[in-house]
Amino acid sequence: MWTRNPSDITDEEYKSFYQSLTKDFGEPLTHTHFSAEGEVEFKSILYIPKEAPDDLYQDYYKKQSNLKLYVRRVMITDEFDELLPRYLGFIKGVVDSDSLPLNVSREMLQQNKVLKVIGKKMTRKALAMIKSMADADKKEDADDDETESTYEDEKSDEGDEKAEDESEEESKYTKFWKAFGKYIKMGLIEDAANRTRLAKLLRYSTSKSGDKEIGLEEYVVNMKEDQKNIYYISGEDKESLLKSPSVEKLLSKDIEIIFMTDSVDEYTVQHLTEFEGKRLINASREGLKLEEGDVEKKREDQYKEMFKPLLDFAKDTLGKKVEKVAISKHLVQSPVVVLSADYGWTAQMEKVMKSQAFADQSKFEFMKSKRMFEINPRHPMIIELNSRIKDSKADEATKDMVVSLYLSAVVAAGYQLMPEDAQDFSERVSRMVIAGLGIEADAELAPELEVASDAEEEEDDDDSGEESEDEDAESSKDEL
Repeated sequence: MWTRNPSDITDEEYKSFYQSLTKDFGEPLTHTHFSAEGEVEFKSILYIPKEAPDDLYQDYYKKQSNLKLYVRRVMITDEFDELLPRYLGFIKGVVDSDSLPLNVSREMLQQNKVLKVIGKKMTRKALAMIKSMADADKKEDADDDETESTYEDEKSDEGDEKAEDESEEESKYTKFWKAFGKYIKMGLIEDAANRTRLAKLLRYSTSKSGDKEIGLEEYVVNMKEDQKNIYYISGEDKESLLKSPSVEKLLSKDIEIIFMTDSVDEYTVQHLTEFEGKRLINASREGLKLEEGDVEKKREDQYKEMFKPLLDFAKDTLGKKVEKVAISKHLVQSPVVVLSADYGWTAQMEKVMKSQAFADQSKFEFMKSKRMFEINPRHPMIIELNSRIKDSKADEATKDMVVSLYLSAVVAAGYQLMPEDAQDFSERVSRMVIAGLGIEADAELAPELEVASDAEEEEDDDDSGEESEDEDAESSKDEL
């Protein structure tokens, strides 16, 4: 079938061939049929399945056998996985080349230069097939507003069928991303040569995208005129990230934020530092890079001078727990925030590394990012704390407040408390609750309740029975 002209083959024939080739009862999501000419000649049909197998991500590093290699219409092997890179291992199909010898062995195949050329061209074609799905999805989204009214006005059966087909086409790339998105992210890590192509295939939820996921190209198009960077934050889910203190300033300035909620995203952004000349900035790290004028810088200097007592007191109280205490560029409503340093693991990365089965605990202290404690100079709580310390009214309760604020910010930032910090946090909160209720710190426990024994309860029951009989007799006499 791959030797025929693609224009002479129907969709039903492609579907039937896919089912016989893969033993899959379903139909493919999409396919590409192409011929390569020049120094190396080969023909190929590649398919992308509609659904991912259940064990797809468990078998990522195992050998894939989804491609059948033919030489002059004679099948050579279906266990050769060097034709496509590992991150495209979900693609199924056939490859037929006239440039390879028929009597080739597996060992010779691995060192054959012709095969490397075929592999490069097939990778480009496979990525082009995926990109065409993404472009079609994006085009349909752009035309959606124009065509929506047309679909509403058309009441004929033909119009309804067309609308149905368009709706199915719109969801193609969404289906692909849900099934194989992690593979594309792994490709961005492994394939430096095609990193730019793969970056355009990424999809993420953002603070403005609603339920839809958008690509980095669309994010750049939607950027504000004075915005120079792409801002993102990583964590467990979109809802918790949207409430994170780290993004308050960005949201207040109406800047779109990308939410990365997949564990592999932490590795992906390490290899994707910029896109189309725009740097990717993690909002949960120190030193939020926003455009600041002379007025903002003067205001920050004044805040540093005003709140120097609290900054120094917090640094002395927290000691080695924090690298630095500073005036925050992230906060609007929250009193404090804990951020990661520019280098080292973020809170999400720490979780990912600690969850590894064979994680090396000795490396945690080395790779763990230093934590930055930042305060909001406009918050009433911070202003009152600074006044207490400035007027030399700081006591143990003030220390408890500062440490408790820090530990609560650690939890809010997504970090996991160390066992000793968790115990310390619990004790300090208890002390503050006791003080708030007006209870003495050294108040004694209330005495235990006195509970009667079973024998005493039986005696009480007998006594009550006799008393009731006497009362009945008295009442009878009264009636007579």
